[in-house]
Amino acid sequence: MVDSVNKSLPSGRPVINTATLDGVWLLLITWGLYLWRLGAAPLRDWDEGTIASVARGMVTSGDWIYPTLYGGPYLNKPPLVEWLMAAGYGVAGVSEWTSRLLPAMVSGLAIPLLYGVGREVFGQRRPALLAAGVFLTLLPVVRHSRLAMRDGVAVTLFLLLLLCGLKARKQPIYALGIGVSLGLIALTKGILVLLLGLIAGVFLGVSQGRYLLRNRYVWLGLVLGSLPVVLWYGAQILRYGEVYWQGHFVSQSFERVTSAIEDHQQPPWYYCLELLKYSWPWLMFWPGGLLLAWRQRQRPWGQLVLVGTGIYLGAISLMGTKLPWYIVPLYPLVALAIGGYLHRQRPPRWAVGILGLIAIAAPIGGIYLGLQDQQPTLIAIAIVLGSGTGWTAWRLWQRQTRWCLTLMAGLYLTLLLLMGSDFWLWELNEAYAVKPVAAMLNQQVPAEAEVVTTFSYGRPSLNFYCDRYIAPLSGPPLLDRWQENLYVLAEAHHLPDLPPYREIDRTEDMVLIQTLTQ
Repeated sequence: MVDSVNKSLPSGRPVINTATLDGVWLLLITWGLYLWRLGAAPLRDWDEGTIASVARGMVTSGDWIYPTLYGGPYLNKPPLVEWLMAAGYGVAGVSEWTSRLLPAMVSGLAIPLLYGVGREVFGQRRPALLAAGVFLTLLPVVRHSRLAMRDGVAVTLFLLLLLCGLKARKQPIYALGIGVSLGLIALTKGILVLLLGLIAGVFLGVSQGRYLLRNRYVWLGLVLGSLPVVLWYGAQILRYGEVYWQGHFVSQSFERVTSAIEDHQQPPWYYCLELLKYSWPWLMFWPGGLLLAWRQRQRPWGQLVLVGTGIYLGAISLMGTKLPWYIVPLYPLVALAIGGYLHRQRPPRWAVGILGLIAIAAPIGGIYLGLQDQQPTLIAIAIVLGSGTGWTAWRLWQRQTRWCLTLMAGLYLTLLLLMGSDFWLWELNEAYAVKPVAAMLNQQVPAEAEVVTTFSYGRPSLNFYCDRYIAPLSGPPLLDRWQENLYVLAEAHHLPDLPPYREIDRTEDMVLIQTLTQ
């Protein structure tokens, strides 16, 4: 991750070098943010609920090789993150905290790893620290690194891949990490390894020529890294055959590239809009960073930024299926571009105006919404954000050199307050709260009984908390099965349209009923 650990002074006392110390305190600061109140919010729908259910199935069944989801084979993704979560469950039980803990800790390694990559490509400490600080205080990075998902882990492994490739020039044994990193990425997000491997291959090929190809550790690492991938995928294909090929490689991998799956169709500029929505205030320095990278394209940092940004942003923009978290591996490259810019360029005066605008708008908007909704935490978050950006604007106006540190500290405190609140996982507000509904179902419905819901889609988070699959069923298909004595989780406005039923219990959002047979 960093340079050599120790060296000795004449006195004989070992001294840890600057790069190692930087990596340690960066990691501690990162974990402080990533792990703060990590289990306070419920698991959200889709990936969190699904991955947690698969991981719990591994613990209860004892089968960690063939993942299952509610009795059927789980064909979506390889199981590295599920293995991490299952390990947490086995040690400390099943909870939101254990679901997110190990993925978040692994994701936190990305900050010191990016610093290590920065030290290699910039050749200096300051721009590497700036890039790491930017990366640490980007809202999408913090959010997705705290979730029980694959993206933060994939970013960590991508940066490990780059760092091993960069350090292998001086210390050839680091080349072992290239193949190992690729193998772990393949076990995390499947075919994403092709895209991230392409970026690393083009960049290292441009910056190091044929040197790596002559390094025997590269080939040994590729063998070591590919062995578990081949064994695991081979086991799945031997057991499931054509079903696995169609379900994993075709439906969940290649079709996402060529077509829009589950109505996740967006225009090619979708990810540029995602950057515009969530990457302020650092985003205003990104175009300047890209321009500087182009001007310094003969230097390693410029090559990495241009190659990585061009390949990755171009690829995900052309994909048929677009989901918000697909952009996460781009953020280290964004941070490197901004770090290089802030190190070499004096920000323009208009940056003071944007920071000042944020300093004014954040407290006004936060106080208004906080008073309206009686949310004092929102007021505190807005005041801290406004104070931090306002102080930064003043220091930048005065041409003080450490204005970046002020902005990073203000954003860090803002994110710390946000992650300690209920606001950071705003997707929970898109539908009814699942934990009260799950508690009702677990209390009122026998474990072997079938439950369906009139809600418009199935909710993996509810399935996780109930430890059962609850299928969405409404309209004529539900009426056709009314004589089967089903348990139905219904929305109140659907009740008048249903045949005779027995109401069992209700929460604020949903009503549990049982069909009556005639």
